[in-house]
Amino acid sequence: MARSSPRLVVFDLAGTTMQDDGSVATIFQQVLASEGLGTSLEQIVQVRGASKREAFQRLAVDSEQAKRLLEAFVASICGHYAATPPREVPGTSAIFAWLHDQGIKITLNTGFERGLVKTLVEGLGWDRGAFDAIVCEDDVDAGRPSPAMILEAMRRTGITDPATVMTVGDTVLDLQAGTAAQAGWVVGVTSGAHNHERLLRTPHTHLIAGVAQIRELLR
Repeated sequence: MARSSPRLVVFDLAGTTMQDDGSVATIFQQVLASEGLGTSLEQIVQVRGASKREAFQRLAVDSEQAKRLLEAFVASICGHYAATPPREVPGTSAIFAWLHDQGIKITLNTGFERGLVKTLVEGLGWDRGAFDAIVCEDDVDAGRPSPAMILEAMRRTGITDPATVMTVGDTVLDLQAGTAAQAGWVVGVTSGAHNHERLLRTPHTHLIAGVAQIRELLR
């Protein structure tokens, strides 16, 4: 059974703490089209939250094409956010500060690779010291819905009991990973890729509009 408050909160990045401006899905689709791989918007939606490396491996003809697709995706995303700096979901920095004031550890986990995450975190103006750990898709052997990134976040922060962990994400895969990790709080937010109806069909403990509501949830 979960405590009255968690010891660790594991946040997703795009769509959860960083605003989803639609560029991730658009660039994903454009990169696939550049290699003659047509995909529907629904197919793109279904892989939101997944490791981009694994998503391209799933959709590519072979491993060499998957590698090219990932490299093109990272270059395009970096170019997009260099021209249009990323913005945080409203209330994110405030909830980070509030959680730290409560003595609760904070980590990010994301399906992006580390070089891109560094660019995004810097673009958001977040101090790297605001996080007790940042776990990226290339830090673990398997991306979501595997709980590997959550378990790695626990390892890096010295948390051993998953019942004291809250996971927060905007996709079905985020919720599935939190459930697989046996987290005490598996929280879905409707600020990103997947809407309330889609998240509602996936096991979770809470659904909220955005991360700013975490303070109210824990009260």
